[in-house]
Amino acid sequence: MSDLPLDQVRTLLAVVDERSFDAAAAVLHVTPSAVSQRVKALEQRVGRVLLLRTKPVRLTESGKVIVRFARTVAHLEQDTRSELGLGEHGTRTLAIAVNSDSLATWLLPALARVPEHLGICFDLQREDQDHTAALLREGLVTAAVTAAPHPVQGCTSRRLGRMRYRAMATPQFVTRWLADGPLTHQLPTAPMIVFDRNDDLQDRFLRALTRRRAFTPVRHHIPASQSFVDAVVAGLGWGMVPEAQAAPLGGALVDLAPDRPLDVPLHWQQWKLDSPALAAVAGAVVQGAKQALR
Repeated sequence: MSDLPLDQVRTLLAVVDERSFDAAAAVLHVTPSAVSQRVKALEQRVGRVLLLRTKPVRLTESGKVIVRFARTVAHLEQDTRSELGLGEHGTRTLAIAVNSDSLATWLLPALARVPEHLGICFDLQREDQDHTAALLREGLVTAAVTAAPHPVQGCTSRRLGRMRYRAMATPQFVTRWLADGPLTHQLPTAPMIVFDRNDDLQDRFLRALTRRRAFTPVRHHIPASQSFVDAVVAGLGWGMVPEAQAAPLGGALVDLAPDRPLDVPLHWQQWKLDSPALAAVAGAVVQGAKQALR
């Protein structure tokens, strides 16, 4: 395989980031046909299919390797220009995968500590903490807040702390659904709030409480962190609420099992890049987590 032409590599990255050939063409200021030709030429050069032409586009395993290379080159190029004093007022985009509850509570204040002169634009991609590492593995992000302690290949991993969740419901919900017997018997049949189909915190809590697998017949899917809490406050069901979001609510919610919090360890994983910008972001995130997490 000969050298990889950087224009073709950058084009593939643009298609992945923008999720379509047309959108990539608009960003690169070329025609969609030119984008398609560059990607096809890169595939011919490496002798492998890199991209599945679906909507949105999807990378093959070989494509993930090329995209990781492309994103690394982009970061190194930006850092080099910065160190040389070229384009000092420009910006760089840093793609980070993060779980919704971190995004709603402690992460944004942490990112606000990153020095403005670095010119970083954050591209935050929301995903469940058990699945953010997959975005790192696919080369779609450069760093991630994740529950996975073991580093993805080519990445480093640092422990951030534990996000504590509490099983919460309104007093009226407790009277309606949980007052006629032990919590271990009543809670599995009571309406439940879940974030999405990847969210197993409620089921994990039930298994720890009852020591068996239980199926709750009524599950409301509320795929937004604040709306999830609002649904619990509205009495639609019970759910695992982050302590940071539960504390300001006072008597609006009841802790169903005060002696049974659920802790989720979080880690910061990032590519092994000697990048001042990435190091600054990592430092801010670690410091913010130190203040906010257990």
